[in-house]
Amino acid sequence: MSTIVTRTVSRLLLAPVMLIALAVLIKGYADVGDGFSAGVIAALGILLQYLAFGREEAERMLPIRIVPALAFVGLLLALVVATIPIIGGDPIFTHFPAPGADVVKVGTLELITAVAFDCAVFLLVLGAVTGIIHNLALAGDESERSGDQR
Repeated sequence: MSTIVTRTVSRLLLAPVMLIALAVLIKGYADVGDGFSAGVIAALGILLQYLAFGREEAERMLPIRIVPALAFVGLLLALVVATIPIIGGDPIFTHFPAPGADVVKVGTLELITAVAFDCAVFLLVLGAVTGIIHNLALAGDESERSGDQR
């Protein structure tokens, strides 16, 4: 069982961890960083909530029931971004716009198909790792209940 300090600190750390994950996702276009790393960082923030509060309370605080949808949307988006160029006769994973072409920007973030692909990888990793965490927590709870009955 965790202490009040552990619960308070873990609750306070969730938002900064998610912000760091977002920064890693965005920074990947200018420097080192990517959707995979950002997904793992965000999933670790969720794992911290499971460890501090337990499965039932963490699931009440977080929208865990949408995790399978996140993973599915991420996988679908990654497949679409990777295979759409085939329709135009280009090789798989060809990113648009082409190098040297004008790019739409939001601040310093260039909106290219690589951004969409990294967002898809982020959703897929976050959904998959959080799903694994959820299933391990369920198995631990079931094991605990069956151990109590013996």
